Amino acid sequence: MLSYEESYLGQLRKLVGDRTLITVGARAVIQDTQGRVLLIRRRDNGKWAMPAGSLELDESILDCLKREVREETGLEVLAATPIAVYSEPRFAFTNAYGAHFQMFALAFRVDAWSGTLQTETNETAAARFFAPDELPADMPTLYLETLEDVRNYRGQFMVK
Repeated sequence: MLSYEESYLGQLRKLVGDRTLITVGARAVIQDTQGRVLLIRRRDNGKWAMPAGSLELDESILDCLKREVREETGLEVLAATPIAVYSEPRFAFTNAYGAHFQMFALAFRVDAWSGTLQTETNETAAARFFAPDELPADMPTLYLETLEDVRNYRGQFMVK
């Protein structure tokens, strides 16, 4: 696992300073057999989120998804379906280090996974499955929108 400073975005940030960067990343929607969604509480900002992260050099977007899920939950992604891309300027964000980004994120519905959920990792302070009507109150609207998109997914890839 790379530190932020060692990551592609961390290295790029050193070169460009405070300029807004476009970041490419993957987001995982993992549901259990009861329809509950897996969320992690991030160590860097303390917020609940879906397992997600930025693409590194020499990595495919699917490899990025698998790595981020493994790093944040201990689970192994066996099969996943890309359902939507989120790139509109409204998805811009500031990370826990104060850096500004415009997102280009590919959301995947994880169709098969294996392993035992780790509730704490280097990147995750907590992880657990939530029923759709029991989601954390402070969950960013972006993730609520992604969950709605997964519910509405009927094989038509969404571009937002």
